Amino acid sequence: MIIRETVKLGFVVLNVKVCLLTVSRDQLAKLIDSTLVKATATKSEIEKLCLEAVQYGFGCVVVNPVYVRFAASLLKGSDIRVGSTIGFPFGVSLPDIKALEAVKAIEDGACELDMVMNLSAFKSGDYELVKRDIEAVTAVKRLFSDVIVKVIIETPLLTNEEKVTACKIVKEAGADFVKTSTGLFGGGAIVEDIKLMRQVVGRDFGVKAAGGIRTYADAVAMIEAGANRIGTSTAAAIIKGAP
Repeated sequence: MIIRETVKLGFVVLNVKVCLLTVSRDQLAKLIDSTLVKATATKSEIEKLCLEAVQYGFGCVVVNPVYVRFAASLLKGSDIRVGSTIGFPFGVSLPDIKALEAVKAIEDGACELDMVMNLSAFKSGDYELVKRDIEAVTAVKRLFSDVIVKVIIETPLLTNEEKVTACKIVKEAGADFVKTSTGLFGGGAIVEDIKLMRQVVGRDFGVKAAGGIRTYADAVAMIEAGANRIGTSTAAAIIKGAP
């Protein structure tokens, strides 16, 4: 894709061509976690989410634990994975509770878990607790080897130094992805954060951009920056906007 962008250099204004990565609809759909985790989500809305996932070929749907079994039943026989939130949205549940929530979600049909890091412990400098908290959830991978664990570090509330530390802890704790945010507390994914996260975790680890991604251009910018999974509540609109 080529777009034109106006660039001002001192008193000179240039009209330049900017080349962007082009991602096909099918390619992008497989990278999308189509998400509906608002507190007021209804059963009919979850059903619509799952039907759209089948229609557009999204890689995963993410719902709150109460709807995991329902979503799994609707998507049975498809290759669309079901994800559940863990410790959502604050992340301050006890590690044992998060572990129990993870096991129950998997038993109900989830094969991906998006857990929220204990930000309170992190801000207190108790990194051992943060790591044990994540390990309590990643431990389920010993029982269910195909489960993917993503850890939300809430980037809008962290300094760059804290983002680096959080990414290292997530990787050391045995997770599969580090994820930007819930999108509920002060912002969402930005390109600079994705670049930093990718730099810290390396090429072979997952980086999920989530929060405020509403257009095809938004999604492509995140992928260009290093994300290999996109979380969004406007998945259908993003795919419809693909060239």
